[in-house]
Amino acid sequence: MTVTVSFAWLDAADRSLGLPTYETPGAAGADLRANFGPDARDGVTIASGGRALIPTGLRIEIPHGYEVQIRPRSGLALKHGITLPNAPGTIDSDYRGPLGVIILNTGAESFQINHGDRIAQMVVAPVLQARFNLTEDLSDTDRGAGGFGSTGRN
Repeated sequence: MTVTVSFAWLDAADRSLGLPTYETPGAAGADLRANFGPDARDGVTIASGGRALIPTGLRIEIPHGYEVQIRPRSGLALKHGITLPNAPGTIDSDYRGPLGVIILNTGAESFQINHGDRIAQMVVAPVLQARFNLTEDLSDTDRGAGGFGSTGRN
């Protein structure tokens, strides 16, 4: 199934970087690129343990009934400890502001994010809204109230 997500450029964006792209035919996530304004094209260095909001140069319009999830890129996570502190980040269909990605450096070394680097991936997903109901009792299950490892290690 295909759904249309619309983008608008921010005034200072480098449009030559293009819109998010799926790098392979089977990709679930489209890559987002760092798109720094003209005064910051050298990028940013994130110290070990530090975090930064990285601009994409875009605003987004997501159809009602969908969300966009922002997720880390696995290669950056494995090789450098670069992740997203709120992963997956959710962008709601009624948001129209700038699209930025919060990057967290959990690695031992500082990490440089350059203009045009692929920094995260976005996944478009359907949304269901629940009806919440207060009740006196919940149904029983085999697991019951066991949590946090109660089903075993393997």
